[in-house]
Amino acid sequence: MKKLTKIAILTSALALGGFSMGITNSFAATTIDNLQEAAHLQNATVSDSIKEDTRVFAVDKNIKAVDVRFPNRFGIEVVGHMYLPKDFDASKKYDAIVISGPFGAVKEQSSGLHAQELAKQGFVTVAFDPSFTGESGGAVRDMASPEIYTEDFSAAVDFVGTLDFVNRDRIGALGICGLSGPAVTAAINDVRIKAVATTAMYDMAESIRDHYNGAYYTPEQREAVKREMAKERWEGVDSGKQIRSLHEMPVDAQGYVDKGTRILPETLPADADPVTTVFYNYYRDRAYHPRSINSNTMWDNRAKYGFFNFELMEHIDELGNRPILIITGDKAHSRYFSENAYKKAGPNKELVVVPGANHVDLYDNLKLIPIQKMADFFRTNLDK
Repeated sequence: MKKLTKIAILTSALALGGFSMGITNSFAATTIDNLQEAAHLQNATVSDSIKEDTRVFAVDKNIKAVDVRFPNRFGIEVVGHMYLPKDFDASKKYDAIVISGPFGAVKEQSSGLHAQELAKQGFVTVAFDPSFTGESGGAVRDMASPEIYTEDFSAAVDFVGTLDFVNRDRIGALGICGLSGPAVTAAINDVRIKAVATTAMYDMAESIRDHYNGAYYTPEQREAVKREMAKERWEGVDSGKQIRSLHEMPVDAQGYVDKGTRILPETLPADADPVTTVFYNYYRDRAYHPRSINSNTMWDNRAKYGFFNFELMEHIDELGNRPILIITGDKAHSRYFSENAYKKAGPNKELVVVPGANHVDLYDNLKLIPIQKMADFFRTNLDK
């Protein structure tokens, strides 16, 4: 198999490339009724539909989507939506892709859109809510953990790999924004993931521990953040209540740490910076969802500890010859995360920089998201 070592700059034609499909829905009732019978993972369930459909993107009625639930190794129930290709035939074996992200988003947002579009390309896909968020389980709500988020990808592989209509030797993973790190970290050690892709990468461990808004903490500022974290933790211990704060904490020149009141403002200030503006327009406006942390609130203040303690993608070189596709936008403020990961990855890698795309464009702008590129990457590389 030819190794991918070039940096590809997508042309507008490629970015706009897509997959045309007909309008007939060929699902037979017996096919849908038998989905649960095709699932063999203990304690996993497959419904015949999405029972409460709150997706915030344009839903393609020709692509069947159903609720799924499966356990991770910590016993937490992960909840997702499984998308089936048009003209789905349960007697066939399909390639599968497990998808999650962004950090603080839910499956009804960007990950679901990517899952739907890749299902149009012939893949069985699962978009899932990470543990402690959305509809997934976890006693503490709105918590984040680099280890458990990484495990959620492997748990999704457990699930799809026990479906009768999935080829368990051809499973890939896609991480969006802050779930890119867990997706790659899972692929490093879980060799059942034959190829991994990321888009709009945010390395949350670096972002939370090392800097806020692109300006690296000084050692003194980082210590100030640690003191604020300790103060908040004692506040939670003493009150018995959940304490929330920003996951990326700004520190001013005098060492003042702002714990925040919510990730995004309820209304957009007239002088909002460009990054805040594009995030606001997505999470608070066109893709608002009541279960999305980014749309409504902030994280549990203790979520920062996991990312202060542990690096994500630390051993990315151990991917070796297993392929990785890294997608970013030429206008993305997060672009350097993708470029840094590309430099550290093994020989079988490709960096795609989408012209004209900012970070959030890669969440839901189908004129810029290179779905065809992703599909071609997985089709070519899932036999590694």
